[in-house]
Amino acid sequence: MGAKRRKTRQLAFWPETAGGARPPGPEGPAASMAKRETERPATSGEFLMEEVCQESNVKRAYERVKANRGAAGVDGMTVGQLGSALRRSWPEIRRQLLAGTYEPQPVRRVEIDKPGGGKRALGIPTALDRVIQQAILQVLQPRWDPTFSDHSYGFRPGRSAHQAVARAQEYVRAGFGWVVDIDLEKFFDRVNHDMLMGRVAKRESDKRLLKLLRAYLNAGVMEGGVVSPTTEGTPQGGPLSPLLSNLLLDDLDRELQKRGHRFVRYADDCNIYVRSERAGHRVMESITRFVTRKLKLKVNASKSAVAKPEARQFLGFTFIRGRRAISPRAQQRFRRKVRTLTRRSGRWSVAQIVTHLRQYLLGWRNYFGFCQTPWTLRDLDSWIRRRLRCVAWKQWRRGRCRVAALMQLGVSKALAVCTAGSSHGPWRLSRSRAMSRAMPTSYCTALGLPRLEPHG
Repeated sequence: MGAKRRKTRQLAFWPETAGGARPPGPEGPAASMAKRETERPATSGEFLMEEVCQESNVKRAYERVKANRGAAGVDGMTVGQLGSALRRSWPEIRRQLLAGTYEPQPVRRVEIDKPGGGKRALGIPTALDRVIQQAILQVLQPRWDPTFSDHSYGFRPGRSAHQAVARAQEYVRAGFGWVVDIDLEKFFDRVNHDMLMGRVAKRESDKRLLKLLRAYLNAGVMEGGVVSPTTEGTPQGGPLSPLLSNLLLDDLDRELQKRGHRFVRYADDCNIYVRSERAGHRVMESITRFVTRKLKLKVNASKSAVAKPEARQFLGFTFIRGRRAISPRAQQRFRRKVRTLTRRSGRWSVAQIVTHLRQYLLGWRNYFGFCQTPWTLRDLDSWIRRRLRCVAWKQWRRGRCRVAALMQLGVSKALAVCTAGSSHGPWRLSRSRAMSRAMPTSYCTALGLPRLEPHG
């Protein structure tokens, strides 16, 4: 019964299989050839588009795009509308993909804030183009990923930022006490299309796939209602962009390996570990020359440096005496976000603020809980509780209300009256004996506030 129900859902989504019949396609010899290619297993690079267009592959791509949600592209179609659109148009889209005539739409450009300040441009493809790109990714990634360097960790299955940080820590502990921190300036905006497609063509021979990838690179960008051509770059926001960036930067990985360097790369973040400052400057100069001449990219001199590992950050972490620590910049971003969520002038109650804080804190803890400096997490926990006490104190407003609230939370009348009459401000009083008794750690935990510091 379960299998029958699954089959029914599948047939409802993919109209080309309804009733066991395919929709009518182009007639003549071309149709016969397309049918033979569809039935033939895609075991070589010449038939990758057939593998991309396989029903199971596209259905999996659709489910992935649907789960990721995401904003609408230039056509205004949301992910929620994508299913009905595919039911209507997939047979024709599939025919165009196999014939090599499909034309992607331009991406919609939006700007988002970067963690370190400034703006990052994202290119949002249409929902349909995201499905097609995801389907291509699912075919190409298993073919390409095993050939990539063991030193590369970004956007690769089974690899994570934590693994990259742990690898960097190994080098620091092994005595490589200087880091060559290389930042590629506007990497995703500067990728040379011809160089990138040349590397794709060395790996794959399906001309329809090559043409489609080139079309995605040249699809253009819409901003303010005006479409501008794209002659370089792989816009961030599409499923294919990370894989294509790893393909191009694989040349950098191979060069570093050939030279015998200890390095870790996560997307366009690359750290090379050496034993002396002099060696670091020598490596910085030679690698900058390689990146500029061979990859046609630019090293951002203002953000790149040769320094001690504790003076730099890598993926939000730094290393203090060989231990993983949260970088000062990451801590500053965290405090800014928590301040925003715990504004004293807001109308939310303490319980409502904790509800909004909870999701952010859990995500932050899952990532930065990887640090080996529990005292940092302990200090942040204490700081968050003080922020909440400030909110409560501000909301109680007047002396009489504050006395009543403190007494209701278990503070003696004498202490409550003394604290309510204090001339000190909310931040100073957040550490007072009365507020610590009224809103201890257990009180905040009962409201659902997660603790950042691991505890038993």
